[in-house]
Amino acid sequence: MKKTYTLTIVMIALAAMAFHSNTSDTDAVPNTNENEFEAYKPIVVLELFTSQGCSSCPSADMLLQKVKNEYQKEVYALSYHVDYWNYIGWKDPFSKSSYAQKQREYNIKFRNNSNYTPQLVVNGKEHFVGSSTTKMYRKIQDYKERKTGNEISLTNISVLDHNASFKYDLKGNLEDKNIRVLLVIDERTTEVKRGENRNRTLKNSNVVVAEKTLSAKAAGDISIEIPELVKEKDRLNLIVLVENEDFDITAAGKGPIMRE
Repeated sequence: MKKTYTLTIVMIALAAMAFHSNTSDTDAVPNTNENEFEAYKPIVVLELFTSQGCSSCPSADMLLQKVKNEYQKEVYALSYHVDYWNYIGWKDPFSKSSYAQKQREYNIKFRNNSNYTPQLVVNGKEHFVGSSTTKMYRKIQDYKERKTGNEISLTNISVLDHNASFKYDLKGNLEDKNIRVLLVIDERTTEVKRGENRNRTLKNSNVVVAEKTLSAKAAGDISIEIPELVKEKDRLNLIVLVENEDFDITAAGKGPIMRE
């Protein structure tokens, strides 16, 4: 009888210790990723991979410009011109092989078989055909409701000797984060002479003409060279993104570049 009583006491003590241990573990390890992700205001970054040599792209270019004008605060519209359409006969003046490589990295992430145009990537997290009006507006509304893990503010944007420079402050978790600095031409019209869009006048907006990636810090100064492709009459904007190693975009900031 004494042995049975002692055994019962031991079992009760062990059960209490196990319960206490489980409760402590739950309290000690909150869902920090979720808390971090929901810390800051929503952003919507639209990266359109396009080409002046692609007959399916002008409708996507126009849609990107439309939503850029409609959502001037929330949406960060970017137009990346790829080079793999140049062989048809028209060399897109904005095209770069590095932009095709960027698209390839996205498609590896998405387990998509190959690059295609027009491809629209939202916040680095998903993609669809960039001319789809229904999906475009649905995704904008969706991501406008999702808070993000970082927040970046830009100040002292200036130009000196063909270089744009600025200061920034970055909030949130900086572990494994990068800052992507972009110079974009607000709008440019091109008369296409050859290729699939020959004899058409195309309008492109927020065209990426320079890009620079650095490891994220809480604050700092950054400069980026303005390429010769930019004309004196072009309106230039600065767009700065924060992204993790999986290319998920966690913050965005922008501002005009005033040139004398």
